[in-house]
Amino acid sequence: MALARFKDLCMDASEPSRLGEFWAEVLGLSWQPDDVGEGRLRGPTAQHTIWISRVPEPKSVKHRVHPDIYAQSIADLEALGSPVILPEGDGRGWTVMTDAEGGEYCAFLRSDLPADRMHGLVVDSVDPVAQAQWWAQVYGATVVRHANGYATVQDVPGMPILTMDFAPVPEPKVAKNRIHWDVTVPDLQSLIDAGATLLRPSDTEIRWHVMADPEGNEFCAFDVDG
Repeated sequence: MALARFKDLCMDASEPSRLGEFWAEVLGLSWQPDDVGEGRLRGPTAQHTIWISRVPEPKSVKHRVHPDIYAQSIADLEALGSPVILPEGDGRGWTVMTDAEGGEYCAFLRSDLPADRMHGLVVDSVDPVAQAQWWAQVYGATVVRHANGYATVQDVPGMPILTMDFAPVPEPKVAKNRIHWDVTVPDLQSLIDAGATLLRPSDTEIRWHVMADPEGNEFCAFDVDG
């Protein structure tokens, strides 16, 4: 039985409007700024929502969580102010680029763009298989193990992103992730019993619980009836 359900994504930004406008163009979503200089990207369902929140600290290390996206042209992305970090080649079928605030992402070219242009969410991991198995248990989803050490969670109920891909890296997590995801939970204690860490419970300032998975990746859990 699933312990949680995918809700939406969140991105930290020094300049939320700049980042929101960039990702609106790349993903074909609408940018809706709010009155305090933050905002959200909206799509055809609530699960397509991406919240852009202001944080005081700038990007300091490589993003441990990054999106994989479909695009028709690398030149079109460059025209939006997105530089190429690592071009496609050597058997790699994607181009590594950075967004308006230097956050890494991977672009896969397609002549016909699908409705959902973000097709993957990649999480750097010390133990990709264990991480994938943990999140598959949380979501009630399936795991595919790859010979190159990657592990993929797919068929996540309600998630418009096709896969969560856990990639092997040698370095441990050292900073708060600037991209995280939200979930809804019917029973927070079951999530904790499964191995999640409660970093901050909901209180008078926030209506969600700040959590971390077994490798310390932050996520927010909303009570189903909250």
